Amino acid sequence: MEVHFPIPLLSPFIKNYLIIESQEAMLNRTLPDTSLVMSFRYKGQVSFLSNNAPRVLSPFTLTGLRKSDRLINYAKDTANILVFFREAAAHAFIKEPLHELFEDSVSLDYFAGYRDLSALEDQLAAAPDNVDRIGRIEQFLLSRLYNHQPDPLITAALEKIHAAKGMLRIKDLAKGLYISQDAFEKRFRRSVGVAPKQFAFITKMKDVVARALNNQSMTDIAFDAGYYDQPHFNKDFKLFTGQTPTEFMKAPVTM
Repeated sequence: MEVHFPIPLLSPFIKNYLIIESQEAMLNRTLPDTSLVMSFRYKGQVSFLSNNAPRVLSPFTLTGLRKSDRLINYAKDTANILVFFREAAAHAFIKEPLHELFEDSVSLDYFAGYRDLSALEDQLAAAPDNVDRIGRIEQFLLSRLYNHQPDPLITAALEKIHAAKGMLRIKDLAKGLYISQDAFEKRFRRSVGVAPKQFAFITKMKDVVARALNNQSMTDIAFDAGYYDQPHFNKDFKLFTGQTPTEFMKAPVTM
């Protein structure tokens, strides 16, 4: 795996790029995050389990936010580049409603402005190295960047959710931003790609997992996260990680 960072023109929208190359077949468990991800596969095949059946991903895909783990299967000799967008930033490149991507991965050629990707596919396959591939992807993304201004209300909402580690009532959040809850939720979904309640859940569980990886007591973690009965905590933990707390601590997933 290699991590690369975007050029200054794209850094307001993109956190980083992750290159994953597998010489042998491998299975990777990924946990939910607050970033939408655009992936560019330039060789091999990638699939994941959907409704207990394998689903092969298109070479270029856009993956929405999700609240459950996903098992990704990389075939032998596979390589792809993942683009991790900043929160509420993918909307600068995609005009379609992002919340429709929740818990799903959609072929990139479904979206307006991305219909013919054959030229980019050929360029990535023929590129001499990963630096060149990222450069081509960045030029491609710059050509799809439209006149986008961040929504200050959504930016403020995201800051409040993170500050509270996801533990807040959406009704109170909307009230504090001087907007009706219904209007706020529609605006949030459009910009972020998920309902604020689901985003808060992902934020909370990311903090829970980070603390678990730091070997903190599960009982203390559950209590601090607002859980007052262990079964409810265990259920949410398994939904998010695919494992019970006990299973996770035996073989934790890296974030």
